[in-house]
Amino acid sequence: MGSIIAVYDTHEMGEHRMGNITLAVLAAGIGSRYGASIKQLERVGPSGEVIMDYSIHDAIQAGFDRVVFIVRRDIFDDFMEVIGNRMEKKLRALGVKWDYAFQSMEDLPAGRTKPWGTGEAILACRELLDGPFAVINADDYYGKDAMVKAYSFLASHRPEDTAGYGMVGFVLKNTLSEEGGVTRGICATDGAGHLTDVTETRNIVKVPGGAAALRDGVPVPLDGDSLVSMNLWMLTPQFVRLLDDGFAAFRRDLADPVKDEYLLPEIIGRLVRAKKATVQVLPTEGQWYGITYRADCKTVAGAFRDMVDAGIYQTDLYADLK
Repeated sequence: MGSIIAVYDTHEMGEHRMGNITLAVLAAGIGSRYGASIKQLERVGPSGEVIMDYSIHDAIQAGFDRVVFIVRRDIFDDFMEVIGNRMEKKLRALGVKWDYAFQSMEDLPAGRTKPWGTGEAILACRELLDGPFAVINADDYYGKDAMVKAYSFLASHRPEDTAGYGMVGFVLKNTLSEEGGVTRGICATDGAGHLTDVTETRNIVKVPGGAAALRDGVPVPLDGDSLVSMNLWMLTPQFVRLLDDGFAAFRRDLADPVKDEYLLPEIIGRLVRAKKATVQVLPTEGQWYGITYRADCKTVAGAFRDMVDAGIYQTDLYADLK
């Protein structure tokens, strides 16, 4: 059983053409640790930009020519007010196509207040994914190097390689919050740089000299140089069919209908372990920034201000893409 799909195609850029390289932006999640506000829409740039502004800028600069925003209907008006309306103007001026897909909040068990997870979010836009695509979180900043690597991988994709995927891997110590524990998918790779496993590890915190996972309040040391998944995946339309089949099994075998989630790292990890897919891990030394806790906003805003001061971005963010 898949999501109820509703798509607004408002780009006025003509028919979709096969071979588009699409950026799918996951903006439907609810940040349970963040509070009442919508963290994906927090203004952190010097001119009122949100994090996804920078990710979309970097993606377009790298070569992506289409953006799909995956949102929820109940936050759509806020989304349009903060980013959607002005983003449409920017994308139209740059000749970049865009669409919206809605992750359903219907057909949820009693007591559940959020969608089923990132795997189901991709199912919400499956009718739009007619070529290779990358997936990102709306509230994570990945950096220019990550977007260049993602685009280059997808641009070299061979149609016959239907089960060959990619992932940009971040160094664990570059992805931690100063404000508390985070969840990361710690990756294992073989000698060729292919993913062999993803271990979803919760409550990872900074400690002197690196990182540790808190287990019953006790810090268990982790290798701070480990590569982790930040949900920057490079995938194919064929992957969506596997997602659909897996979602039916997920719903059938729920252990906790209120809390269980259908998550991309876990789904892809199972496919890899079953030798049904290969994932090339492309490491980046880039610094991640994101909002997990409300106090992260100050850190993230300061980082973007510093990047503007250093000339990495312009105050008029999209001016250099014209």
